[in-house]
Amino acid sequence: MRIFATTSRYVQGAGALDELGRHCAVLGERAFVVTDADMARLLGSRVEASFKAAQLAATVEVFPGEITHAAIAELAEQAQAFGAAMIVGLGGGKALDTAKGVALRLGVRAVSVPTIASNDGPASAAIAVYDEHHIMQDILQLPRNPELVLVDTQVIANAPVRFLRAGIGDAISKRFEAEACSHAGAHTLLGTPASLTGLVAAQACYDIIRKHGAGAIRAVQERRVDEDLEALVEATVLLSTISFENGGLSLAHALARGFSYLERAQGTLHGDHVAYGLLVQLVMEHRASSFIEELRGFYHELGLPTQLADFGLTSPTPEEIRDLAEKSMVSPSALRFAPPVDASQLERAIIEVERMNANMG
Repeated sequence: MRIFATTSRYVQGAGALDELGRHCAVLGERAFVVTDADMARLLGSRVEASFKAAQLAATVEVFPGEITHAAIAELAEQAQAFGAAMIVGLGGGKALDTAKGVALRLGVRAVSVPTIASNDGPASAAIAVYDEHHIMQDILQLPRNPELVLVDTQVIANAPVRFLRAGIGDAISKRFEAEACSHAGAHTLLGTPASLTGLVAAQACYDIIRKHGAGAIRAVQERRVDEDLEALVEATVLLSTISFENGGLSLAHALARGFSYLERAQGTLHGDHVAYGLLVQLVMEHRASSFIEELRGFYHELGLPTQLADFGLTSPTPEEIRDLAEKSMVSPSALRFAPPVDASQLERAIIEVERMNANMG
């Protein structure tokens, strides 16, 4: 059996935020919008005006800053009292996952409106829940993907460029992770083998990043929208999600889990963790050093991390490297690789990535 999952409607373009209410009209008459304080201040009035123009009732509520079970429960009570027919997430990954968590708890429809393109969360059914220290506690699943994902590319262009870099890091691994899952005969989060659609999407995601990544970085540095940015955002937000949900995740994302436990890496971004994790995965796959070096050159062009020092781990200790490897094995993604790996093998691969970086400069 194979299952294909994706969002019902994807809308992307400069100024798309002003059309949010119109696209939500088919989902119900009352929208409960979850966002952070900055986005409420910067974009709240536009969102409210959009719903008003569509003759829908809407309220904008600020979430506490970390996606926890307690935060979801509190907001769910407020949304239920409001009579929400849909829960709209506006902001980065924490706001979007909080909104999806509320939608799951109430059994209503979810809408994602990302204001940064830092990862593949907006279009995904997955919900990452953390504790107050940002250590992952659960991965919940919506019964289906968000009904609507709306991306205003001018809003993305106005955001700090480090978020777009992280989005590239999170997405560029998908080709290799989907291939690893397929090779291992592993199941995706949908409980079925990687589909041909997922593998094709993962390859397309990689190809678009290689073609448009550098240009998209330049566009965001200049706060403008062009063809490169439009293509790159579609790859990092939509295709990346289709890739991992229908193709699967492997070692690159396992390393990202491990990074969350490293004290000196606190405050660094998930997509950057995945980008580094991909280098480790490629070493584990015994890829040619020339292939890895060429990819590292692309990383340098875009400003992606290639060494632990890029995360604040200057002169990483053997204990930190060992801890990163051991904590990475906590992730179920570590099991989607053949032949099976253990912490000692990951540790040696991390050391090899560090050695390669020191030798290649």
